[in-house]
Amino acid sequence: MNLRTLLLGVSSAALLCGFANAETLTIATVNNGDMIRMQGLTDDFAAKNPDIQLEWVTLEENVLRERVTTDIATKGGQYDIVTIGNYEVPIWAKQGWLVALDGLGADYDVDDLLPAIRGGLSVDGKLYAAPFYGESAMIMYRKDLFEKAGLTMPDSPTWEFIGEAARKITDRSADISGMCLRGKAGWGENMAFLTALNNSFGGRWFDENWQPQFDQPEWKTSLQFYVDLMKDAGPQGASSNGFNENLTLFQQGKCGMWIDATVAASFVSNPKDSTVADKVGYAIFPDTGNGNHGHWLWSWNLAVPASSTKAEAAQKFIAWATSKGYTELVASKEGWANVPPGTRTSLYKNADYEKAAPFAAPTLAAMDAADITKPSVKPVPYTGGQFVAIPEFQGLGTTVGQLFSAVLAGQSSVDDALAQAQTAAVREMTRAGYIK
Repeated sequence: MNLRTLLLGVSSAALLCGFANAETLTIATVNNGDMIRMQGLTDDFAAKNPDIQLEWVTLEENVLRERVTTDIATKGGQYDIVTIGNYEVPIWAKQGWLVALDGLGADYDVDDLLPAIRGGLSVDGKLYAAPFYGESAMIMYRKDLFEKAGLTMPDSPTWEFIGEAARKITDRSADISGMCLRGKAGWGENMAFLTALNNSFGGRWFDENWQPQFDQPEWKTSLQFYVDLMKDAGPQGASSNGFNENLTLFQQGKCGMWIDATVAASFVSNPKDSTVADKVGYAIFPDTGNGNHGHWLWSWNLAVPASSTKAEAAQKFIAWATSKGYTELVASKEGWANVPPGTRTSLYKNADYEKAAPFAAPTLAAMDAADITKPSVKPVPYTGGQFVAIPEFQGLGTTVGQLFSAVLAGQSSVDDALAQAQTAAVREMTRAGYIK
């Protein structure tokens, strides 16, 4: 055997050994635009970590939640990294289901995370998930349609104004709905919006003694308002529309207004994808004159299940995906307007970002306005904003979401849905021991 053959044999063996020793991380994530973009940029991570391979499981929001919850609760070990919200993080951390993220590296700069976001992901001073993007909710509207209708968006719009404006800019002949809102059933789909809506109407899920409040006038008023508005100014099939479906409608110019997550702003204003990119204005979530603007505060985060045997490698990926360096990578490839928003203080002090993203200031203002410790005008025994931060909310919220989605589909009435929601909530809260 000559020297060249020997060296080639050694190199091939080393290469094969390297592949054999490579760790494969299975990552469960949601099919939102920012996550899809992240998957397209992972060559950068692979170049820096050749000993780690990535396997993606990308799912629709409701399906992701169901599968991840089942796997983590049963310690199935199917995923090494999961995409979860700030609803799950503190609950699951206290259950011992998540790994504390103490291996993100000295240069990660955890102190740069926005305080409200970091606080929602920490238990006893330890970070249990790293935020990929954060959001509140706001109005995105077509400035050209408002101008055509002789309307001016107020600095602090009320629901009364929004309802009138939506009906006025609806043009069925041009396939333009005045308002797009979530209708797809799910605790994080339609109930995220409807809980925020009810908060802004002065309502609440439970009173101070955990008694369900679906039999109170605020829920009747807010749900009736929503159903009537969607009937008069919403798109066909609204009961099947979630975040992604409404995003597509708005980008296609088929929505005059859309009230949803602030993270959508970069997509509706991107001329590559949006036909109305240069016509979008932004305003704070409406209220009824009581000063409560929905109090929506959410983040999609990356966490490591306690059942994973690859926590060290998983934290390397999480550190890469949620770092300031990743933000700069996205900016270099896609432009500053498309970087993941709502997680780091430094981003909102970045002149390049402020210049490129007209939605930066409204997004930060909406997030700053959110106070999840006081989600309702009335006193409540829970925190959470557009969700209720108790373990039972995931199941109960989905049940109620199905009842309310059926109303939008014309299969039930507001009164019947509220009565069934009240019964379901009383039963669940009694079973769980909240009500004696």
